[in-house]
Amino acid sequence: MCLFPRAEEESSTLRILVATDCHLGYLEKDEIRRFDSFDTFEEIFSLAALNKVDFILLAGDLFHENKPSVSTLVKSMEIMRRYCINDRPVQFQIVSDQAACMQNRFGRVNFEDPNFNIGLPVFTIHGNHDGPAGVDGLSSIDILSACNFVNYFGNVDAGSSDVGQISVCPIFIEKGATSVALYGLGNIRDDKLSSMLETPHKIEWMKADSEDDWFNLFVLHQKRRKGSTTNGINEQLLPHFLDLVIWGHEHECLTDSQEVPGKSFHIIQPGSSVATSLSNAEAKPKHAVLLEINGRQYRQTKLPLKSVRAFKYAEVLLKDQLGVEHNSEESLYEHLNKIVSNLIDKTATSGSEPKLPLVRVKVDYSGLSTIIPQRFGQKHVGKVANPNEILLFSRSTQRHRKHTDGSEEIEPNELGQKNVEELIAESDLKMQILDKRDLESALHDFVSKDDSMAFHSCLNKNIEAVKNKLNSAAKDFKAEDMVLQLDQCMKELMDEDSLPSKGELLCSQSLPTNTQSAFQELKCSSNDEQENQKSNELIETSDEQLPQVASQKRPVPADGSSASSRRRKTDLTSFYQTVVKNGHDGAKKCKTPVAGRYGTIRRR
Repeated sequence: MCLFPRAEEESSTLRILVATDCHLGYLEKDEIRRFDSFDTFEEIFSLAALNKVDFILLAGDLFHENKPSVSTLVKSMEIMRRYCINDRPVQFQIVSDQAACMQNRFGRVNFEDPNFNIGLPVFTIHGNHDGPAGVDGLSSIDILSACNFVNYFGNVDAGSSDVGQISVCPIFIEKGATSVALYGLGNIRDDKLSSMLETPHKIEWMKADSEDDWFNLFVLHQKRRKGSTTNGINEQLLPHFLDLVIWGHEHECLTDSQEVPGKSFHIIQPGSSVATSLSNAEAKPKHAVLLEINGRQYRQTKLPLKSVRAFKYAEVLLKDQLGVEHNSEESLYEHLNKIVSNLIDKTATSGSEPKLPLVRVKVDYSGLSTIIPQRFGQKHVGKVANPNEILLFSRSTQRHRKHTDGSEEIEPNELGQKNVEELIAESDLKMQILDKRDLESALHDFVSKDDSMAFHSCLNKNIEAVKNKLNSAAKDFKAEDMVLQLDQCMKELMDEDSLPSKGELLCSQSLPTNTQSAFQELKCSSNDEQENQKSNELIETSDEQLPQVASQKRPVPADGSSASSRRRKTDLTSFYQTVVKNGHDGAKKCKTPVAGRYGTIRRR
């Protein structure tokens, strides 16, 4: 951890409150836990106002879903309006091109809008839960950005899997003598971002002219894998010029800055502000981070979040537990009930209205019987906030069965389960246009983000990438080569004794892609000219000439009879009957229309 003297002037100290993974709207239909995410979110803003920070920095997953409900949006905007809109002056300024780094149509930060009084700015990137989706690539954060509540940055279009370079433009912030370059990168598929970081010049990091005067702060939202390049991002791949990295997506709270071996930067992992997975990493106390930057030095301070619901976690291996009778449900009920009661007692706090705690016991029942978790949870209704999720039964990934001869084999029912994405990744689809990783990402967006246009967007991106490749290849293809290919194919067609269709098929197979397309265009244009010529002849023929033209085209019978006698006789009088009514003078008065042969009404 780097420190700077407290005697430095406050006018040059940039104060930032850092939080991540707020997951607003999580379990909004649960009667007990529906307001947990909003209570903690409001506490974060109250801490920002209490510590008089310059702005709030959020590292992704502000919302739990890409399409949050109206209730979630209203509650979020009410909290931001209460703390962000005021007459407090903003003590820092943006000195970079805002249109290049801000994801809004206005091209500037919200506190510079003369129509709004923003006293507490909020800067945020998107995560994997609230990332862009759909044909227009919009995120739920775009709604808050359009309402001028947040400054949305770090949204880059990575395109399809084989499309290359992206640019990361920083926000240059100055406060007194302190200059900070704020880099942001929203969530991108882990394998794609890892490949980009490993390949030189795939990611262009825009830097200031004088790098020594700027403190480089980078915020991202990805899976973190220390020392590994698979299933996550290895921190060793990040550029060396960074000074501090704010890592989102990981829910474990690691507020102390961690030094990366062989690199000059440190990493701070604030963790989530609400427990969503009920794992051992979530059981640690939740904190926000107060980050103070002065010059090229910084200091972080942990701010505990007191509104977070208490959470206790334990793991139990049944075969090692004393006093538990095998295959006895009553004995297992009694033993697990004691463990849960002890965890509830540890969460007891003094207060007028304490929140019900969260309790999770992971039970390894390998080789033993289990009980129904919902039935067990009924005994603890009113004591815990998650009565139906207290027990989590699991088995060892590989359990061996011993035979009489001493050999062992893995039981079939103990094989690991795989999701659809893993099956797609392992299957050999042999696709030439679509990429498996893009298809996997589209499937994830379709299921997790309820994006009905995920496959449509995936198809359009890949087709556009293929078109760009073909256009670049067509530039290198010469017209002389196409003529030679056509001549060669025509000679082969002349030498073939088979049917023309077969020769054309052979010719089309030997042609390159560009030659085939050119030949088809020539053929289509020739057919179009012939059709146009025929239509012009018909148009130029006058009405008086039409009978003559028709008589010329009509063949003459061999017996010399007229063509009209040979034609089928069709008389209009056969379709209706004429009724003649004679008056006193015997003249015809009218013809009464009657139904014709096919039910039609004929009139004269």
